[in-house]
Amino acid sequence: MILSSSIVDIATVIVLLHADDARQIGVREGDRVTILNTPKGTSVRAPVAITKTLITPGQVTISSGVNKRLQIEDGESVEIRASPRPQSIEFIRKKMDGGKLTREETAQIVEDMTKEVLSPSEITAYITAAYINGLDMNEVEHLTREMVASGDRLTFNTRPIVDKHSIGGVPGNKITLLVVPVIAAAGLLIPKTSSRAITGAGGTADLMEALAPVTFTVQEIQQMTLKAGGVIVWGGATNIAPADDMIITYEYPLKIDARGQMLASIMAKKMAVGSDTCVIDIPVGPGTKVSDEAEGRVLASELIELGRRLGIRVECAITYGGAPVGRNIGVNLEVAEALRILEGESGPNSLMQKSAALAGMALEMTGKTAYGYGAEAAMDLIRSGKALAKMRDIIEVQGGDPKIKSSDLVFGSNVFDVPAPNDGYVVSVKNRDLINIARTAGSPADHGAGLHLHKKPGEAVKKGEPILTIYAERGWRLQRAIEEARVSMPVVVEGMLLDRVPPIRRVA
Repeated sequence: MILSSSIVDIATVIVLLHADDARQIGVREGDRVTILNTPKGTSVRAPVAITKTLITPGQVTISSGVNKRLQIEDGESVEIRASPRPQSIEFIRKKMDGGKLTREETAQIVEDMTKEVLSPSEITAYITAAYINGLDMNEVEHLTREMVASGDRLTFNTRPIVDKHSIGGVPGNKITLLVVPVIAAAGLLIPKTSSRAITGAGGTADLMEALAPVTFTVQEIQQMTLKAGGVIVWGGATNIAPADDMIITYEYPLKIDARGQMLASIMAKKMAVGSDTCVIDIPVGPGTKVSDEAEGRVLASELIELGRRLGIRVECAITYGGAPVGRNIGVNLEVAEALRILEGESGPNSLMQKSAALAGMALEMTGKTAYGYGAEAAMDLIRSGKALAKMRDIIEVQGGDPKIKSSDLVFGSNVFDVPAPNDGYVVSVKNRDLINIARTAGSPADHGAGLHLHKKPGEAVKKGEPILTIYAERGWRLQRAIEEARVSMPVVVEGMLLDRVPPIRRVA
């Protein structure tokens, strides 16, 4: 059927037909049609929505998500045909029934996802099936390889190519800003693609954007890495493993992270940037994605095995995740904290030790130093100023000001100190609540927003002393963050005597 088209600026892949035309074509709500732009030789399959009132018979409304491949002009005529259900739906049903997917079946699902043949509900069904029934290691390997094949790849003629990843869940984890320049200063290549914050107060890409642009093509990333030794860029701006980005998008509303899909997501990005050596940080503890050390070891063994299958040497660091890394949470606060260490100032032990340990593992794995000496070698690169010089190279190659200093980072002018409620010791901090306070204050959108943690677990505090300072760029955001802190009480202070059993009996 030939219909007159109109374009609507909606990213979702959808075609709107009048009910009379849909009946003649033989499609129902949720079925698919093929739209043909005969003059340009393009065609797209897309799900159908049906209306009796929004358009008249003889018209079709096409979303911009469809038209990015169809390339028609508003008002042009297009041919619409009924299209059969994609075979990948049968494979998704197989997974829903607990079956094991072959490489070919996984490839078809991934292809139909990235070509937007599958509808959002069908993609969600696949993700949910994998979450409920799990993926075995063969299925994880298939998914990883197909994720990589779905997009662009970096290729380097030299080896080794190093990468680093953190499982996440810990606030203030700005160690990439130290690890990457240390590794690059040792003469290694590290093309680090990072994410923006989804539920956190600042992803690594958000932090790096305070120093330099982070949006580049794959070709630009490769050239910059060869020139500076390393980059810290936003992976979402590239076409690296786009199937992974789609899965993450549909996982987010459900707040799920299927184990097999998480493994594939991590290793697909490493494989796509050409990495053959990878250090993975697995924080464990309350509030993290990994509850305890035993689970961390299981996850580490799975990552190592998947890396072996893909030709990537993987080593994992199981790290303490019960408190923030460093004392600052929020974009400019975290960047300043990292830069101060590169500039030679002393910094929080948690930040320095964790950064040196992970960078040191990479130095040992690549033969830059003997085993057992990597952390000290990493610290030497920081103390000598070589890591700072390399960070300046990275900032410059990405289009930032290489002369920027930690003191140039501006914090929000609206400030409030949260006082300790009593004398005692900090017995715990609530990571998720700290993140919520920083986000309420405006981070990561407001680079100057966030918080500084004066006291961490085990440290003594006097009543009335500040245990937390909140920064915001806008007064109303500060007030909301203060209220959030009052309600959640994210820093728990107790005396050394927690309770007495049996309790004291008072005589009247």
